[in-house]
Amino acid sequence: MIRQLQFRRPGADGFSLNLPELAVDRGKSLFLQGPSGSGKSTLLNLIGGVLTPQAGQIEVLGQPLRTLSAARRDALRADHVGFIFQQFNLIPYLSAFDNVLLPCRFSVRRARRAGDATAAARDLLAQLDIAPPLYRQPAHTLSVGQQQRVAAARALIGRPEIVIADEPTSALDAARQAAFVELLLAEARANGSALVFVSHDPALARHFDNSLALPA
Repeated sequence: MIRQLQFRRPGADGFSLNLPELAVDRGKSLFLQGPSGSGKSTLLNLIGGVLTPQAGQIEVLGQPLRTLSAARRDALRADHVGFIFQQFNLIPYLSAFDNVLLPCRFSVRRARRAGDATAAARDLLAQLDIAPPLYRQPAHTLSVGQQQRVAAARALIGRPEIVIADEPTSALDAARQAAFVELLLAEARANGSALVFVSHDPALARHFDNSLALPA
């Protein structure tokens, strides 16, 4: 839940993000669009607790983020948020498979929710068309599209309550893009996760429960 959110990036090219109210319920999806520089990625980082607003309130799972220390926000994110970063943020020397397992190693809660984490990782990678022996390769040897799909599997493992996806289909062809979006939505619905999805492709908005356009 967001109320009266205000965030301004400093500097001559800084922008202002003002959002009176926003809510995404468990099991629901939000498509977020807007021109470059409108604050889409910044909003995702605010929701994920990576950044904190100058004014207003953001509650994640009933927790007001501004009242939490940086360490508490980090723990909340590790336990409850699956993040698909625009730049993927994979560890290059680890295999694709080991990258997917990282949330279960950092969070006891995610590991418990995953059950057999090894089997869960294999299943997610298979659904995203990353099969052995490919997923045993170091992440840096994979194509950009393959790395993007590995990042998605990492975000989904352990059934986080919130999934945040920043331009997660930018490196995928049309066929893989459609399959990817359907998988992401199906996993979010099955797990009762709230999904916030950013894309420059307005045609994808029809797949989501709600959409929000940020002004330039």
